[in-house]
Amino acid sequence: MNPKIRHMAIIAQIAALYAVLFYAQNFILPGSASMAVQFRVAEALNVLALFTPYAIPGLTLGCVISNLSGIASGLPLDMIFGSVATLIATSLMYLLRNAKIKSYPLPAMLMPALLNGIIVGWEIEVFYVEGEFEWIGFLTQGSFVALGELGVMLVLGTILYYAVKKRRIDKMVK
Repeated sequence: MNPKIRHMAIIAQIAALYAVLFYAQNFILPGSASMAVQFRVAEALNVLALFTPYAIPGLTLGCVISNLSGIASGLPLDMIFGSVATLIATSLMYLLRNAKIKSYPLPAMLMPALLNGIIVGWEIEVFYVEGEFEWIGFLTQGSFVALGELGVMLVLGTILYYAVKKRRIDKMVK
């Protein structure tokens, strides 16, 4: 198979999987994947950025597709800011993929929580909270976003990470 077509197929599969997980979660548990305090199961797929650079555009595209639902629910800017946070976080995850603490890529696993906490926390405080920008509001919003993201990454992301390693799936997507 042509390598470019194979890479595009990997990107499309990751984007589709992210979007399907997002929409399925919001269908089963409305709002649990799209509110300020969320536990978005699809975010566990960020772990794939540790194994292949093609996960970066795939996850970003999946986030864009998922956040399209925010337009209808009054959160149109999340499609931009949430997707930028995913792009930066997964890029940093890929760059930090070899930084490990006792064979666990903790620095990389923290990137989605850190970036989403900062970027989406800022987005919420600036665009969705009435009044002047307040640091305490930003820190509160950012902490809630980061906490949900941290939970996903350290629980579901860790399970996915070890499943990929154990099954040697990482060797198939180089």
